[in-house]
Amino acid sequence: MGSLLPGLDQRARERRGPDRRGAARAWLGLAALFAAAALLAWPLPRAALDWQPALAFTQPWRAFSAAAVHFSALHLGANLLGTALVAALGWVAYVPSRMVWAWAAAWPLTQLALLIQPELLHYGGLSGVLHAGVAVASLYLLLRGMGAQRWIGAAILAGACIKVIGEAPWGAPLRHGGGWDIAVAPLAHATGLVAGLLCAAVAEAVAGRRRSA
Repeated sequence: MGSLLPGLDQRARERRGPDRRGAARAWLGLAALFAAAALLAWPLPRAALDWQPALAFTQPWRAFSAAAVHFSALHLGANLLGTALVAALGWVAYVPSRMVWAWAAAWPLTQLALLIQPELLHYGGLSGVLHAGVAVASLYLLLRGMGAQRWIGAAILAGACIKVIGEAPWGAPLRHGGGWDIAVAPLAHATGLVAGLLCAAVAEAVAGRRRSA
């Protein structure tokens, strides 16, 4: 898969050593966790796990569990495919451990940020968290990639931003259509993208301070 990103040759992998290989595997592990949670939650009562702003402070674990909730087989299947793609992106980008932690931190923040739209009474799905993963990996490529990797990271990040803005997340909390058999919550895509960018930026800033210390 490394050949998908120019400049990431075998010598670069060797320079990065076993710690970086372990981090890339941890990224795959986090993606696998998301997929497994979604599959395990599929037969469970959705109202027991989904995001509900009225329960955000009395049942804070919903900021985590909501990502595992899906409202149709199409919804679940699309997000499982998306999880595989984001997993592949992080693996090919050879993300370090700080980016794995950034994606993990963005997981609950994606749902918590939905409090800015209390009209969204229920939310579930991995799409917000997947947008966060795309943001984390693409920002890493943009800032730390080699050669053409930076351009690839910039292109992916720009595409994600254009997509999210085009969905007008500041509008109605739920949208119908677009080939989906469920209502879509565009704000979750926006909060995921922003949470991913913020967490990745913080991780890079901390790493930068450590290197200069």
